[in-house]
Amino acid sequence: MRSGTPGFVASRLKEARDARGINTLISLADLLQVDTSTVSRWESGQSAPSPETLIELAAVLRVRPSYFLRAPFQHGPAPIFFRSLASARKQDQARQRARLRWVQDISIVIQHYVNFPAVDVPDVLAGASYRQLRDEDMERIATDLRKHWKLGDQPITNVLDVLERAGFVVAADEMGTTALDGLCNWSAHDKRPYLLLATDKMSFFRRQMDAAHEMAHAILHRDVSEDGLKADFEMIEKQAFRLASAFLMPAQSFSLAVGASPTLSGLLAQKDRMRVSVKAMIRRCRDLELISTDDERQLYKYYSGKGWTREEPLDRMVPVAKPRLLSNAIGMIVDGGVRSKEDLLANEFTIPARDIEELLGLDAGWFSHMTGQVVHLRGARTARMASQPESAEVIAFRPRQGAAD
Repeated sequence: MRSGTPGFVASRLKEARDARGINTLISLADLLQVDTSTVSRWESGQSAPSPETLIELAAVLRVRPSYFLRAPFQHGPAPIFFRSLASARKQDQARQRARLRWVQDISIVIQHYVNFPAVDVPDVLAGASYRQLRDEDMERIATDLRKHWKLGDQPITNVLDVLERAGFVVAADEMGTTALDGLCNWSAHDKRPYLLLATDKMSFFRRQMDAAHEMAHAILHRDVSEDGLKADFEMIEKQAFRLASAFLMPAQSFSLAVGASPTLSGLLAQKDRMRVSVKAMIRRCRDLELISTDDERQLYKYYSGKGWTREEPLDRMVPVAKPRLLSNAIGMIVDGGVRSKEDLLANEFTIPARDIEELLGLDAGWFSHMTGQVVHLRGARTARMASQPESAEVIAFRPRQGAAD
């Protein structure tokens, strides 16, 4: 029989350790002033900490003790896709994997009370393998997606609104590194695609591409295995970028907008209208063969010479788009009097208020305020938020099946 606290869930220890950026057992053992072998046995499930030590462990990892006693939701074997640079450290990737799992757990709790928009992601592959896809297929798929979501062929004002209306759950997090831009994963529990976007080095225009890139993974690579992701990583990333570019910059309308001989100043003049970065437009010009490889290289040289690699013109003038579905939904729960903030923290969530506020894009201290967002509710079938944003269609309360432990 395993000694220690009954019901201790070993996998939760690894998840919390990763989420806090504690990348070694030695580091955690030092913080707790115990032997590394002791922590190793906890994490492997061979033993469990005593109730007193569990409280210390929770304090060090900044979670509630009940975090380690609640079985995690089963999200399935689908891999987590990263929009990242090769320089991204494994510990940074591990941290964001764990933080994405936290977003999924929070979302599933909220869905006990609120109906999210139905998942509306068309099967664009029709049984084909992603390995069979060519560049022209990406252009066709982008066109089909726009038709399915009734977007026309003009620039997308805010891609986050489009994705949330289509049933994606989107969150954002400070990743502590400029080598990570976003993550994507399909959860088997609620059969929804989840996106976690970086707030580091962020501008509205870059976020558009980051979100579209992760959307592309969700659409093209839903059935890719972990082994397949490792084996075909470069192909998979290239496909996601090509589909994202084609989705944000439709071939015909983009070509007409930038002209037959695109220049750096001309692309900059189109930036506010196209809603993407100049760098992304340069790449799109090459994809559509509006410029040669030499022209592309020269444009990038001018681009770098102007210092735009760090920050482009207009980046600070347009507010960064924020996900709204999760924050609006939790506001409805509180303002509708279904559950109080204190009740949610005490009985539903096992991570601290500050982490929830960060991941859901709530104001710092939101859980400490007396009221949340002002939301007006009507009948159960027609519940709407007054001044509801485009991104969150009908979000109606439904009876919850049992209380969370």
